[in-house]
Amino acid sequence: MPTLIVVAHGTRSPAGQAQIRDLVARVARRRPGLDVRLCYADVQEPRIAEVAQQTPGAVVVPLLLSAGYHVRVDIANAVAGRDIPVSRPLGPDAVLRDSLHRHLPPADAVVLTAAGSSDPTWRADVEALSIDLGYRMNAASSPRSPVRHRHPLPPGVERREQPTRFRDGEPESSTGTRGDTLIVDNPRTPVRIGYVSGPGPRVADVVAELRQGGARRVAVAAYLLADGLFYRRLGETGADHVTPPLCLDPAVTELVLRRFDEVVATASASAPRLGAALRR
Repeated sequence: MPTLIVVAHGTRSPAGQAQIRDLVARVARRRPGLDVRLCYADVQEPRIAEVAQQTPGAVVVPLLLSAGYHVRVDIANAVAGRDIPVSRPLGPDAVLRDSLHRHLPPADAVVLTAAGSSDPTWRADVEALSIDLGYRMNAASSPRSPVRHRHPLPPGVERREQPTRFRDGEPESSTGTRGDTLIVDNPRTPVRIGYVSGPGPRVADVVAELRQGGARRVAVAAYLLADGLFYRRLGETGADHVTPPLCLDPAVTELVLRRFDEVVATASASAPRLGAALRR
């Protein structure tokens, strides 16, 4: 069985560090015999380049929520020239969306909160998640309505021609585009996007706007994996509720292993020699 290298972003928060270590420990307990090694893309040691050099024949799973800079540059450079395949990052995925949904209380409005980035892929992923979270919330609470609402697309986000589908067999998001807006069916509970850093609207400003618009109960859906500076800032936004860090959800343990298994299965099918080495 190959070694599983999990790559977290890294944080200076002792609580966040402990949460990531606990997630990795849960993964190891869930798959006895699997050698699981933790490293980081930034802030903490050891870094991915060091661990990849010492661990040939491994599989890398990024504990990240989008295929942004750390995946495309830091991790890609660390494994370049080595037989170390890299899985998709944890997000976006229906598991994460459903985790946010489960932890949201009844609210008049929801702010999907993410770390800011100018990366178009990251911003597109966050936008797609906000749409699907809104669809899931409203589909669960009431029948579909023909009413359509238009939400501006953030700068730098490309419009997607096809509805978002997170898993085979799962209902598609009821979305489309027209002009400079994104059209969403039946958003009875509005889902807005707020960022903790970088370009885009700040979470506190979005919460204030929603209150001015009549929302009495505003919840923040924290699209953040672990505690840290960004997560702690959410307690200062004026929201009534903040969902817990995603890594605390047991479903994320299974998601990490699913990413690992996907790589092993793909390698076995497309490159039998590499697949055989990974299965040893």
